[in-house]
Parts: sequence; C-alpha cells; structure tokens
Amino acid sequence: MLSPCTIDCPYCGESIEILVDASIPSQQYIEDCQVCCRPITLSVEVDEDGESQVRASGENDA
Repeated sequence: MLSPCTIDCPYCGESIEILVDASIPSQQYIEDCQVCCRPITLSVEVDEDGESQVRASGENDA
C-alpha cells in the first residue's frame, strides 16, 4: 500500500511528494529530488495506525 507524503528537499528547499510503502514498518532508502536531482536519504517509520513519519536528510547531514 503506497501512501503519498510531502517532504522538503534538504538541498533546494522545494516541497516534493513521495510515495511511502506503509506495509513496511521501518525503512531507509535514497530517492532523488524531483526538482534539483540530488540524492535524499529517507528514513520512514510507520506506526500501528498506518501513519508515516518521514525524515529527509542530505548526504552530508549527520
């Protein structure tokens, strides 16, 4: 089940929409920004209610 989520790119600051697979409770992957094409590391946690918490970070973020 894919659910849309809006994040802000850590590089260019634009809001972009990504699709999150809510059937996986914890995941991390890289997706390119649709505006500036830089790689964003996405950390996703899905709770019992199916609500997704997404953290977007750039390659030099700690």
